[in-house]
Amino acid sequence: MKNIFFFIRRYFTFLSFLLLQVVAIILLTRSSTTHEVFFSDATSELTGNLNKRYSNLRSYFSLGETNRQLAEENTRLKNLLASNNIAPDSSRINYTDTTVRDSSGRYRKFTWLPARVIGNTVTLQTNFLTLERGSNQGVKKGMAVVGPQGIVGVVVEISPNISKVMSLLHRNSRVSAMLKKDNNAGSIEWDGNDPSILILRNVSKSAKVVKGDTVVTSTYSANFPSNLMVGTVSSIVADPSSNFYTLKIKTATNFFTVQYVYLVENTRYTEQVQLENTPMTNQ
Repeated sequence: MKNIFFFIRRYFTFLSFLLLQVVAIILLTRSSTTHEVFFSDATSELTGNLNKRYSNLRSYFSLGETNRQLAEENTRLKNLLASNNIAPDSSRINYTDTTVRDSSGRYRKFTWLPARVIGNTVTLQTNFLTLERGSNQGVKKGMAVVGPQGIVGVVVEISPNISKVMSLLHRNSRVSAMLKKDNNAGSIEWDGNDPSILILRNVSKSAKVVKGDTVVTSTYSANFPSNLMVGTVSSIVADPSSNFYTLKIKTATNFFTVQYVYLVENTRYTEQVQLENTPMTNQ
């Protein structure tokens, strides 16, 4: 209190001047319509700018919650996509298929779940992401992981509430991909150099590939639904000793900024992988 009185006494003249200025402005606006309109517009503009800045600041601090809500809404919409369902083979039916069906008899093959990224590396030779979703929330090994812009990786380890994802930026990562325009397929790998560049190997030289062509997941992947975005061709290398191209692919996903992803479960993943890995027996 003593400091307040000291401040008022020290700056009494200046404070009095400000007070008189405010009173003069009030009297001026009340006595003149022109001045009233002018000061009203000025006040409205000042208030509007302050409100805009406050709104922007509040929006910035609520981005996390906004992203979470968008991820949940996108998951709901992705689960409604017709591409998640396939028609059963009705040429011969010897059992009752209990998989969830829609009204047209199509059953669900892919299920999407949202997850938040709580850990991520991009500078190692073996990079992983950590997701805040585990077995208690429906995560299983082998589930594909997809970001808002493109594919991200595959789940390799799970705990009750956390899962670990092998990033595409991992020297052991392999994903089947293809050129969108003609379905020429190859294998997506990472050479351990640039985190924004992947390598697509074993693309036939018969493919009419050019820079900028879109690369998507192929129909041969057990993890990923087909036609998910991988990236775009940034350069083409023709191996003179083989009949294949090696393509450098600009990743659609920015691995430095990914925060929310979707986990995708193929309901027939285990069946497909077990059969593919079963050694052939001599007849």
